[in-house]
Amino acid sequence: MAIVSAHVDTVSHAADTPDTEQPFRELGLKDDEYERIRTILGRRPTDAELAMYSVMWSEHCSYKSSKVHLRYFGETTTDEMRSSMLAGIGENAGVVDIGDGWAVTFKVESHNHPSYVEPYQGAATGVGGIVRDIMAMGARPIAVMDQLRFGEAEAPDTRRVVDGVVRGVGGYGNSLGLPNIGGETVFDASYNGNPLVNALCAGAMRTEDLHLAFASGAGNKIILFGARTGLDGIGGVSVLASETFDGEGRPKKLPSVQVGDPFTEKVLIECCLDLYREKLVVGIQDLGGAGLSCATSELAAAGDGGMHIELEKVPMRATGMTPAEVLSSESQERMCAVVTPENVDEFMAVCKKWDVLATVIGEVTDGDNLVITWHGETVVDVPPRTVAHEGPVYQRPVARPDWQDDVIASTTEGLARPKTGEELRETTIAMLASPALCSRKFITEQYDRYVRGNTVLAEDADSGMIRIDESTGRGIALATDASGRYTYLDPYRGAQLALAEAYRNVAVSGATPKAVTNCLNFGSPEDPAVMWQFQQAVHGLADGCAQLGVPVTGGNVSFYNQTGATPILPTPVIGVLGVIGDVRRRIPTSLGTEPGETLILLGETRDEFDGSIWSQVIHGHLGGVPPQVDLDREKLLGEILVAASRDGLISAAHDLSEGGLIQAVIESALSGETGCRILLPEDADPFVWLFSESSARILVAVPRTEESRFVSMLDARSMPWTRIGVVDQGSDAVEVQDQFVIPLAELRETFEGTLPKLFG
Repeated sequence: MAIVSAHVDTVSHAADTPDTEQPFRELGLKDDEYERIRTILGRRPTDAELAMYSVMWSEHCSYKSSKVHLRYFGETTTDEMRSSMLAGIGENAGVVDIGDGWAVTFKVESHNHPSYVEPYQGAATGVGGIVRDIMAMGARPIAVMDQLRFGEAEAPDTRRVVDGVVRGVGGYGNSLGLPNIGGETVFDASYNGNPLVNALCAGAMRTEDLHLAFASGAGNKIILFGARTGLDGIGGVSVLASETFDGEGRPKKLPSVQVGDPFTEKVLIECCLDLYREKLVVGIQDLGGAGLSCATSELAAAGDGGMHIELEKVPMRATGMTPAEVLSSESQERMCAVVTPENVDEFMAVCKKWDVLATVIGEVTDGDNLVITWHGETVVDVPPRTVAHEGPVYQRPVARPDWQDDVIASTTEGLARPKTGEELRETTIAMLASPALCSRKFITEQYDRYVRGNTVLAEDADSGMIRIDESTGRGIALATDASGRYTYLDPYRGAQLALAEAYRNVAVSGATPKAVTNCLNFGSPEDPAVMWQFQQAVHGLADGCAQLGVPVTGGNVSFYNQTGATPILPTPVIGVLGVIGDVRRRIPTSLGTEPGETLILLGETRDEFDGSIWSQVIHGHLGGVPPQVDLDREKLLGEILVAASRDGLISAAHDLSEGGLIQAVIESALSGETGCRILLPEDADPFVWLFSESSARILVAVPRTEESRFVSMLDARSMPWTRIGVVDQGSDAVEVQDQFVIPLAELRETFEGTLPKLFG
């Protein structure tokens, strides 16, 4: 009764204050959104309620511009595709049953804007946030990956951003003891002033250890544990400004980017795993975007009752914080758990063992509302679903841009192509040295790829692979890919090409692709052309997943990625998870593991150069139509590679993508430190065969003893193939017969020298 009485006083006081004092526009809320909040509550919201609604109804948290399009994933996902999914879209992360009682959870999310404002902390806390999403599912985090997009490599500000982001990704992940097993780094003028920092994390658990985020059972306690709550990160997911909530009008200079502490998170991981092991948690939620506003409203919304939080009990590391600031803070390394009363003491004992601060801040009630008090005064009394799940949903205008036809019409036809062997050699060197194709070793060597000892593929590999079960050798492969250039030319096909490449990268390791996650990075949703790109990309991805038979288990949408009025290239990042029964059957990229290997090219090579790296590096051109997509062929390639891995028919494999055949040959030769000789078909156009970026192609190395069996399998499955060359372990060069020869030493210096010169 005291809570109700206090609330009546609060409401009465709010109603007497003119509406003009409500700073809802400063918080990113539209006039109609604010009126909707008033309608829901039947009164004017308090400052704390306004803070909650503004962050939870932000684009980042509510998906208000993308929901109507994201539903298409559910519409195209069949029961068969869902058969191995234990958790999907709407949960903290997707969970997939991988067999033998094991489950893997994985997800990729963005931390783009913070990584430009403060590159180190922006990237570090991006890693920390995605790791906590995995922890919240009940899993031990086992690996991370990153997808990075920077501005032009030579642009003045790129060095600052690259240095901070790479140190942030490495510093946080390395400190957690998590191997970074792969990813991608791209440089393009489109990302000047707006880098993309997308982080992926995967975790493993027994299937029975799955935990979901909900608050049920009246009387169950709400425990906040981990770091103290501070003033950092307020406004991280919206335009929320701390000055709005200073009752005395004093401006506070607060960092808008969260400050991470990986060592606190490392202890938090072990503490959570102990809590799960002892079965002390009913429901759990990490505190990331929107902080306590998100954790309390989502837990309550997913439960079967209400919730009462005594906000003053939240441990704070700053004095004078207001309720709105406590609710909106995105301080890192915090978790919120629902615990039965009889387990509270044991829960606290586990936290004490790990020196993790834990505090009971409230309990589940048998009411309907989320009620939050501050020193006895009710500052929040709201239906939790209206905060967490029933925010505004917009049908933004969608319009194919007028300029799209001009882009498509601007093909590479007519651009000068190399004709002689010397010109082909010069083109190879120019592309290999370019920031578009050069080695990323300067970046990846700053990450620990083998910590914990379960990494079996990471360096010089198309996908990363981790051992899950030491007794059986069962493991997973992960790959992430995106192509902003192709998606700009054709959003539908571009998204499918990114999916196809990630799928293919998992397959070349010998793993069977099982599930997809995504991070969809686009410009402003208020631009009809951007929404057309987004809609087309979503439909392309969903249709592609349905054709491949792999479900989308979850993901993230990041809008407003643009500098001024110019949006970034539309960049849907696609992550694919694959499963392999025994990691000892993995397929490496390196040539020369078997004497006298034959090089065979699987798939068809076509004259496809629109949107290619050749057109970008040599001609500074972007236009035309992307390569064809053949997802049935991609699926067949995957089946062939899994069979070849199982039967020991191939000794190495590398997918063909950016840079074409010659790039794949050089990377595999350098990885194996062995030379090779390429013999193009007699009637082939050397330029097309060396540099085409036709999809659904893979370069494989086949031991002499297995060549007959392997090509018989290809013929039986109607897979086009071409014997393209031989590995020459006595050679120290890559030779394209009748065209050019380049020593391995020159190739390595060219390939590995670019980024150290730019950023070293």
